[in-house]
Amino acid sequence: MEGLYSVASGYALMGTMWEQVRAPLIVPFMKIMVTLCLAMSIMLFVEHVYMGLVIVVVKLMGYKLEKRYKWEAIKEDLETGNSVFPMVLVQIPMYNEKEVYQLSIGAACGLSWPSDRVIIQVLDDSTDPIIKDLVELECKRWAGKGINIKYEIRDNRNGYKAGALKQGMKHSYVKHCEFVAIFDADFQPDPDFLWRTIPFLAHNPELALVQARWKFVNSDECLMTRMQEMSLDYHFTMEQEAGSATHSFFGFNGTAGVWRISALNEAGGWKDRTTVEDMDLAVRVSLKGWKFVYVGDLKVKNELPSTFKAYRYQQHRWSCGPANLFKKMIVEIAKNKKVTLWKKFYVIYSFFFVRKIVAHLVTFIFYCVILPATVLVPEVQVPKWGAVYIPSIVSLLNAVGTPRSFHLLVFWILFENVMSLHRTKGTFIGLFEAGTRVNEWVVTKKLGDGLKLKPGSKPTKKLRMRIGESVYMLEVFVGVYLVLCGWYDFSYGKNQYYIYLFVQSIAFFIAGFGYIGVFAPSS
Repeated sequence: MEGLYSVASGYALMGTMWEQVRAPLIVPFMKIMVTLCLAMSIMLFVEHVYMGLVIVVVKLMGYKLEKRYKWEAIKEDLETGNSVFPMVLVQIPMYNEKEVYQLSIGAACGLSWPSDRVIIQVLDDSTDPIIKDLVELECKRWAGKGINIKYEIRDNRNGYKAGALKQGMKHSYVKHCEFVAIFDADFQPDPDFLWRTIPFLAHNPELALVQARWKFVNSDECLMTRMQEMSLDYHFTMEQEAGSATHSFFGFNGTAGVWRISALNEAGGWKDRTTVEDMDLAVRVSLKGWKFVYVGDLKVKNELPSTFKAYRYQQHRWSCGPANLFKKMIVEIAKNKKVTLWKKFYVIYSFFFVRKIVAHLVTFIFYCVILPATVLVPEVQVPKWGAVYIPSIVSLLNAVGTPRSFHLLVFWILFENVMSLHRTKGTFIGLFEAGTRVNEWVVTKKLGDGLKLKPGSKPTKKLRMRIGESVYMLEVFVGVYLVLCGWYDFSYGKNQYYIYLFVQSIAFFIAGFGYIGVFAPSS
């Protein structure tokens, strides 16, 4: 009896302390946070609607790249021969890419362009000597077929991908090249890629970059890859299309694009000060007054991360890097005198602040922390337009890019909320340069052909599911928090948020215990 009395006294004391701090501290803090989150939600909503309206106007007006920019096929001259074709460098940076090196090198060597006007440059930073030998042997095999291919290595991996690309531009033969096409190791361009991109640069001297769209060969591999496809399709269909159509600016995706080398050099070349060297270069080139063009109907095959671990690393890099770059460049962008005030506002506010910072923060802080906490503080109310209407419209607009996956929209919302945890963490690390992860670069692991079988073919290896191999404590912790908030709302609250809270907690637990993105070829 004495023990029960002590427990009851403890609960009573905790209840008294909670009541004492709630009114003077918790309630005002929660009201401020709800106001901030609602403001960020409106920013994100306006940004999505703006891009949607741009795309609608583009479609209704029959906007075509060929009308805005001159495009004429480059043809051989009877007198000068192939010299009329610009000299093109094709760079393939790779690091221990055992599964995909043959695909990428083969696709680059298969590009349809006069053989004496193209140089294939394989930049191999591999640390595994066996893989290095395999890559070098593959390069020699293509060289034996008459392909002008260069196999280049370094003594170190300083600067990671940016360092490799920068070193690759220093070779003497590069000075003869006018343009450089870049493909990551898992990208496979179609033979006509150069024929469709180079004319834009050749006939429009104000253009510095031609960016193609990505086509995912393993999007149907599992539910996680379907969710990734939805997010990236929105990025290409809305963000890059709108940026190209209005301001001729968007972030370079690091691959499947062609640069004018003179523009690249004018902006200072590759820099390794952040983990988004591609975005860094794009912003610096744009500040020099150059324009970019996005060719949405030109698609380059590539591979999505197939495991949750690989996807987490990728998303950390894609959220930490932009935030860190924003911190480093905001003053430089504001002081720039070569671009219009409207374009500077677009880059600072729309491109960086709303899409790279606000989008991550509001998704996690509002919908996974503050909104659940309001069930514990009934004095704080979230208006229905902020809790339901705005996120619903934003989610519907995100689904426009991938109509075939519209029925998976609810799963996409839950998955994006889970990933917002890591994006928010990465954003704070990038903004405040906290810890060693601010410059962490982990190469996204590829599976190559393992899960991409041709129709009618039989797998040589059975597929098995590796589940529960890793426990991610951050996801589990947030899942527990959501369950507790949901239970409290179900028992004592009036918001009826518990339905969302329980479902969202399940999503965090699924990810936390490694039950997502778990298909892998067995040995």
